[in-house]
Amino acid sequence: MGQNSTPIKTQNRVLPLIAGILIQMCCGTAYIWGVFQSYLIITNSTPNALFNWSPTYGTLAYALLLSMLTVGSVTGGKSQQSGKVQPKTIIVIGGLVMGVGFLLAQFTTNSTPWLLWLSYGIMGGIGMGMVYTTTIAVCQKWYPDHRGMVTGIIVSALGAGTVIFTQLSEIVIPSLGVLKTFGLLGVVFIVICTLGSFFIKNPPEDFKPAGWNPPTPKDGQNSKNFLPIEALKTPQLYLTAAALLFATTAGSMVIPMAKVFGLSNGLAESVAAAGVLIIGACNSLGRFIWGLVSDKFGRKNTLIVLLIITAVSIIALSFVPKALILFMFAVVGFTYGGFLGVFPSLTADFYGTKYVATIYGIVLSGFGIGAVASAFIVGELSKIKAFSTAFAIAAVAAAISFVIVLTLKAPKEKVN
Repeated sequence: MGQNSTPIKTQNRVLPLIAGILIQMCCGTAYIWGVFQSYLIITNSTPNALFNWSPTYGTLAYALLLSMLTVGSVTGGKSQQSGKVQPKTIIVIGGLVMGVGFLLAQFTTNSTPWLLWLSYGIMGGIGMGMVYTTTIAVCQKWYPDHRGMVTGIIVSALGAGTVIFTQLSEIVIPSLGVLKTFGLLGVVFIVICTLGSFFIKNPPEDFKPAGWNPPTPKDGQNSKNFLPIEALKTPQLYLTAAALLFATTAGSMVIPMAKVFGLSNGLAESVAAAGVLIIGACNSLGRFIWGLVSDKFGRKNTLIVLLIITAVSIIALSFVPKALILFMFAVVGFTYGGFLGVFPSLTADFYGTKYVATIYGIVLSGFGIGAVASAFIVGELSKIKAFSTAFAIAAVAAAISFVIVLTLKAPKEKVN
């Protein structure tokens, strides 16, 4: 029944949001690979790790997970397009794929790195992608009056999950072991996604929050719900994906180097380690704050500010005194989170919310490509401590994204 015949209490929409937050926290494990790798792969600094693998094996597992996010996102969104498959079903399936992937990862041996690539990398990434965009899309539909804010809340939960699961893993792994920790996390994912799925559902087609009327579309917004096939015919889709690619590459090139760069510049181990947690917290906070800011000042204006701050902060890393190093990294983390909080709302503004799970999944391919490329480049540059080179690449990436964002306009509603 629609809003006109059976009013829906505004407070009911809090339940999908809470469920989405808990599910998104599970996706935060995508960013704690560094914790797992230090216990899995033997290096000069981790001589007691389990496997005598090349570090590239670990980088490949992480890269596969990030690249598969897009596959999962598009698969989950496309499955719902006909209306026959509900978001609840996608959350359950995604949670199972992700959870079973982590469960299988615990059976990895020194001679079977492929099992980690398949289970943690491919299955984990596909499952995360399915639940990631589905929860964002559902909550955007429940909160058309606060689209940027609610998107920021949802994706900031992922950042919070990164911090929480990092601490939990560091506590559990020494006693349980890294492989059994994979299995434990798999069970947690399945339970949370299955229980949370009962509250993940779309509002009625004509739902409006009490007392809210849709405003006249502003510049940069669209009143039409584009089909994915229609969105693919617009240049804005590819420009948005490219802007996300270069924006997040800037952060992905710099943030993983925070600890080793700090140590190389004389920071104490404890200070550098604490700095990593602070950066993670700023990443999470940035997703919420910048999503909220974009509701007030517009997505495009917010992205322009974010990219300027990102480029300036990255360049400053080569010049600031030791006392300000972690602060500058925290700023980069804060803006990096902002990109992931604003781009989903920008996509919904351009193409509508009805099929945004699929369409943002396509845009997210930019993030996947950038993350995979960054993982390998950072791995090589970190070995030789070529920090200035990494910072230069990151600053150029931010500048390219800045130019692309300047050209972005909402697509025309009629697509030939």
